[in-house]
Amino acid sequence: MNKLNRLAVFVLAIAMSALVACASSSKQSGTGEYIDDSVITTKVKAAVLNEPTLKSAEINVETFKGVVQLSGFVNSQSDINKAIEITRQVKGVASVKNDMRLKATP
Repeated sequence: MNKLNRLAVFVLAIAMSALVACASSSKQSGTGEYIDDSVITTKVKAAVLNEPTLKSAEINVETFKGVVQLSGFVNSQSDINKAIEITRQVKGVASVKNDMRLKATP
């Protein structure tokens, strides 16, 4: 019986460790959140790619806990506004952080 109790405690400790490892923190997302963020990123990239007025290869998309960060270089302020508008329409986007910059004109 004593060995059985030790085994049960050992298995419980390993299970708890696994659960804690998958939990999220303020700087790291949990497994489920990571998958959700990947889906959001993919949807935003697809939405931007489907917009004919934007050059999507020049817009980078990253997501952390539903907050989408757009970065890269675009031709005009209207491109920035359009990319933000498209991103906000994607399901799961909590907010949008704009780090896009205007290209310098020669």
